[in-house]
Amino acid sequence: MDRSRPAAPEETDGFARNVQGGTRRPREACKTVRSVSSGRVAMLNTFTRSLVAVSLLGTPAIAQTGSARQTLVAGERVVDLPLGDGRNQRVLYEAPPHPRATLVMLPGGSGDIGVGREGDLRHQENFLVRTRADWVARGYAVLIPDTIDRANLRGRRSAPAYGRLVAGLAAFAREQAPSPVFLVGTSQGTIAAVSGAAQAGPGLLAGLVLTEAVSLPGRRSTETVFDADPQSVRVPVLVVANRKDACDVTPPEMAPRIAAALPHAPSIRILTVSGEMRSSARDCDSLSPHGYDGIEPAVVGGIVGWLQMHGG
Repeated sequence: MDRSRPAAPEETDGFARNVQGGTRRPREACKTVRSVSSGRVAMLNTFTRSLVAVSLLGTPAIAQTGSARQTLVAGERVVDLPLGDGRNQRVLYEAPPHPRATLVMLPGGSGDIGVGREGDLRHQENFLVRTRADWVARGYAVLIPDTIDRANLRGRRSAPAYGRLVAGLAAFAREQAPSPVFLVGTSQGTIAAVSGAAQAGPGLLAGLVLTEAVSLPGRRSTETVFDADPQSVRVPVLVVANRKDACDVTPPEMAPRIAAALPHAPSIRILTVSGEMRSSARDCDSLSPHGYDGIEPAVVGGIVGWLQMHGG
């Protein structure tokens, strides 16, 4: 296929009908995992050699040499990737025995989810964070990065330096399991996902998933996915939009414009869903239609269907 001429975006309405008015399942309390072994050091030479030192928020990115400190936990792993200046990029990693693919999940908001040394989380309401066990149960490894020193990523995700860091995380994911790697972003995290896909080298990524993508500037952050170099994305893309999303920076009617801004993606699909249950009164909150409150299993299933069509 000529990569410069992507297929026309496909909008799927049948899925929207399937989840319209879906009933809420009881939300399982997120488990707090406990460390069974801490302080274990593992050398990640291939990963660290593959990265070029770049600047992120005034901090050198993941160093070219060094080691990663891993805290092993029940079902999840906390990994501290060295930045070369004494600080670390902390990630939460969980995988089934033989992952069909790895999903690098990029949460929204400030990006700070507060991953503790033992895998406990301060903030776990984000759609991607709270559903991570669902993805693992379906055969996918998940890697979720925290922010560095609780930095606020609003307004900074579209920077090429941050995109290179995201691409480095995808390279680390490839080292953990020899399976396809996808970037999955939600809300503000879609900016990081587009930026990472734009900076990724050929063959690193199998695809890009954008859920409730930020397409209009807001009061706290003026950057959007259009600022993250979408013209450089050259992998298949899925754009998920909830018709009931009332967040002012993620209007669902902008999905076709997002697709049009990806001229070199070999294929683009728009997946339209519809659900308006909410546990929060705030339109941009994770527990609202913006975060697929009440329809999480159906949304996960719809994304999985697309992943499977693209090798995941």
